[in-house]
Amino acid sequence: MRKLLVPILIAAFACSPKTETILAPEPHSASDSLLLHPEEMKYLKNIKQLTFGGNNAEAYWSFDDSMLVFQSDYADWGNECDQMFYLNWREDDLSSNQPKRISTGLGRTTCAYYLPGDKTFVYASTHLVDPACPPVPERRADGKYVWPIYNSFDIFTADLEGNILSQLTNEPGYDAEATVSPRGDKIVFTSIRTGDLELYTMNIDGTELKQITSDLGYDGGAFFSPDGSKIVWRASRPQTPEEVKEYRDLLKDGLVKPTDMELYVANVDGTNVKKITSLGKANWAPFFHPSGEKLIFASNHLTERGYPFNLFMINLDGTGLTRITHDGTFDAFPVFSNDGKYLVFSSNRNNGGTRDTNLFVAEWIGD
Repeated sequence: MRKLLVPILIAAFACSPKTETILAPEPHSASDSLLLHPEEMKYLKNIKQLTFGGNNAEAYWSFDDSMLVFQSDYADWGNECDQMFYLNWREDDLSSNQPKRISTGLGRTTCAYYLPGDKTFVYASTHLVDPACPPVPERRADGKYVWPIYNSFDIFTADLEGNILSQLTNEPGYDAEATVSPRGDKIVFTSIRTGDLELYTMNIDGTELKQITSDLGYDGGAFFSPDGSKIVWRASRPQTPEEVKEYRDLLKDGLVKPTDMELYVANVDGTNVKKITSLGKANWAPFFHPSGEKLIFASNHLTERGYPFNLFMINLDGTGLTRITHDGTFDAFPVFSNDGKYLVFSSNRNNGGTRDTNLFVAEWIGD
């Protein structure tokens, strides 16, 4: 999964006149011309739109890369809020067919991830507390953009028929954002059980719980490196007394303000924490490049008004910041396939001027 397409240089023997042959780039598809900005074609090709309505996000690969599990609130599929679905991304046509729902259809769900064997998955749901969708925060008088942190979220495992197999968390408060190590042995997730939003790891059966962050702020959206030795996540770090008060006051109301976040990397046990970005604004949805030496992530740091979001890449030492997408609306949740050949992401592109967020997958041809 670590092999990437690179230019091939063919040179004659040293004592002969040197010649150099540069292979012509592979042609792009018709959908590339429709869906990709010219600058994006340096990194992506053969893009395919997977969903066609509603808000679809957080698509994650099966271990064999044949399937994707994702969350959607698309009303035409009978959803009142986010539920979990899966699809065969190569074969299923969701423009005219509904994918199989694999959550209960009750409450609200988030962050599903395949478990080893691709027959079961882990996800968070609010259904035990209330079968109805939890309320969405109303627009605030102070104009602050906030995310809800539902205390009714707990983490479960289920099979692909939607049958719940186990409950992995049962502490009061928010437990969610679970992802699985490529090694298949560990889960990392976010919990508020200490009174702050921190990262924890556990075995895939819920044993050997370990807290791995402790600094004040929202630690979340964590993923493992390809070899399972490191984690990357995004975090807010309130510093001034005013920032600390605002953070704590919002958290008491079950809210966070996700407009000032940076990326961090650490060993899987929480040691050797390194801050990777200091870009300002919202830097989030990080995922490791197949090499394990770079990160791809979503950011609005180039904007004045906080919009649009695009995808960027950066080395683990904080150098080499590179813009990957150039859409004028919203690109986020980039995830490389396990073999490193494909990238799936969510985008507002090609939505007919609506607010729909759809899933796209493309071949990765960048470094």
